[in-house]
Amino acid sequence: MKILYGVQGTGNGHTTRARIMAECFARLGVEVDYLFSGRPRDKYFDMEAFGDYQSCEGLSFSTQSGQINKLDTLKKLKLGQLYKDVRHLDVSSYNLIFNDFEPITAWAGKLAKVPVIAMSHQASFLFPEVPVEGAGFLKRKLLKSFAPANIHLGVHWQPFAKNIIPPFIPYQVPDKLCQSVTNKVLVYLPFEELSKIIELLQDFPDKEFYCYHPDAQNQSLSNIHLRAPSRDGFLKDLANTSGIVANAGFELSSEAMKFGKKLLLKPLSGQFEQLSNALTLENMGRAKVMHYLSSNALEEFLESPMVDAVDFPSDPTPLVEWLVSGHWFDIEKLHHQLWQSVNYKMLKAA
Repeated sequence: MKILYGVQGTGNGHTTRARIMAECFARLGVEVDYLFSGRPRDKYFDMEAFGDYQSCEGLSFSTQSGQINKLDTLKKLKLGQLYKDVRHLDVSSYNLIFNDFEPITAWAGKLAKVPVIAMSHQASFLFPEVPVEGAGFLKRKLLKSFAPANIHLGVHWQPFAKNIIPPFIPYQVPDKLCQSVTNKVLVYLPFEELSKIIELLQDFPDKEFYCYHPDAQNQSLSNIHLRAPSRDGFLKDLANTSGIVANAGFELSSEAMKFGKKLLLKPLSGQFEQLSNALTLENMGRAKVMHYLSSNALEEFLESPMVDAVDFPSDPTPLVEWLVSGHWFDIEKLHHQLWQSVNYKMLKAA
């Protein structure tokens, strides 16, 4: 079987999930080509796992000061280029298109009648059982048409529906040799202005903040340690931090739950996925939420207790075997196989 894997490049969550899948595809000897869209090629990092991958402009959104800039997003839409990319992408040699909310490969597959299976957190919102904040009927329709597929697999923290699977987090929970450092806090707010983040953190000189940001260079400003994007460095700091301050992206929140790290989330204003993530995690008792950069919210968070870890699966082999088998409409077996090891009942119901 030959697979084309389309990955949404906006943010780092989709790429993180794709790395896990790429390792498993390679280990099982499955032939896979990769296409990323949504950001310029020179803005990707740590892409070795994907070999000679393709990149296209795709569709993305524009942000300013921690919220979606709708007008700028509309100005930057290049639907003509998207149409050309879809038409020029030859998918005839592939048996399957595997898609993580990426429009070019999804639409190329639909037009060429190549089967498309979607796996993404966004796909979970197509199912009415999943909690949603700030999204009406039209947004659900837009989600479905943005990257159309024959089968949708949603990725979420609880098995809300049979088409929902848990996230794959390959990292082991830190052992006693890697306990959380009480005064260490990891900060990842890529959609906020770096100067505003520094201003917020300066109010807490007794904490050591490790702040990763696209505009940062490696340097320390007293107790604020700025870090340029680095997957390896980020994971090392994640392992022994006491808590995480972040936007409400799905992958980082999932990693935090796997490592047993408390969360303070500032969802991206106007982005219903992040608003829904924050709502769900708050209802589950897994996160505190602020809707602007707030010293009071940060102080309350820093004083809050630690949380228990959730053992999400680390190995996507059952999913890859299901893809290769071609028995794609037998979803319930895959659903139960992946959820059986997750002690999700320890969480409060959303």
